[in-house]
Amino acid sequence: MAVRALIVEDEPLLRAGLRGQLEQLWSGLEISEAGDGLEAARLIAERGADVVFLDIQVPGLNGLELARLVSGKSHVVFVTAFQEHAPYAFEEGAVDFVVKPIERERLAVTVARLRERMKSEPADVEELLRRLGMRAAEPIRWIQASAGNRIRIVPVSEVAYFQADAKYTKVVSDRGEMHIRRTIKELVDGLDAEAFWQIHRSTIVNASRIDSVSREGDHMLLKLVGREEGLPVSAPFQHRFRRG
Repeated sequence: MAVRALIVEDEPLLRAGLRGQLEQLWSGLEISEAGDGLEAARLIAERGADVVFLDIQVPGLNGLELARLVSGKSHVVFVTAFQEHAPYAFEEGAVDFVVKPIERERLAVTVARLRERMKSEPADVEELLRRLGMRAAEPIRWIQASAGNRIRIVPVSEVAYFQADAKYTKVVSDRGEMHIRRTIKELVDGLDAEAFWQIHRSTIVNASRIDSVSREGDHMLLKLVGREEGLPVSAPFQHRFRRG
C-alpha cells in the first residue's frame, strides 16, 4: 500500500522543490499539496495522510496547530527556517525537522527515519508541543470538529459556546452541534481570553454572543443571542457580570 504524504507550504517554489526531492528519494510516495493551513486541514479530514511535512509559519492554521490535528494519526516533519527549533525535536524523537533551504542529504536522512517509523504508530505530539512551549503565537482560530460521520473545519468566531460532554467537548455553533477531543482547559489556554469567557468549569462562551444574565439568589443564568437554553454561571466566574 502506497504511503500518502502531504506538503503544507505557502511558497509555491519551495513546495515544488520539496516535492521534487521527495519524488527522487522515495519511490512510489503519493504526494498531495496545500498552500495554507485551512486547505491542509480539509485535505487531512477528507483523505488522511501518513506523513505531513508542515511549514511552521503557514497561514490559516499554522504548522503547530496542524500538528495537533494530526497528532497520533500522521507522522510529522516540521519544515522551518528557524534552525534553533531543530535540536529539541531530534532529542524528543517524536517528530523530525528539516531546515530551509532544504538540503538533499538532510532530507534523505529524514526519509530514512520516516521509512523506519512507518512500522509503528504515529507519535502523539501534543505533550511534546506543550513541553517545548511551541504553541501558536496567535489564539486558536479554527477547530476540526466531528458531526456524525463528517469532519468540519469551523472558525471559532462561529462558535456560541463550548461545553464538556463526557470524554469530549461539545461545540455549539451556527452550524449545529459538534464534538472535539480538546478539553475545556486546553481551550481556555488556547482561545483568545478577551473573546471567549469561561463561565463554569465545564463551559466557555463566545462573549460577543452574550445577550443577558439573570440572577436568582446565589444563582446566575446566562442567555446567548439566538439560543433558548440558559447556561449556569458558577460562583468563581460571576465577577464578570457584577455591576460596577
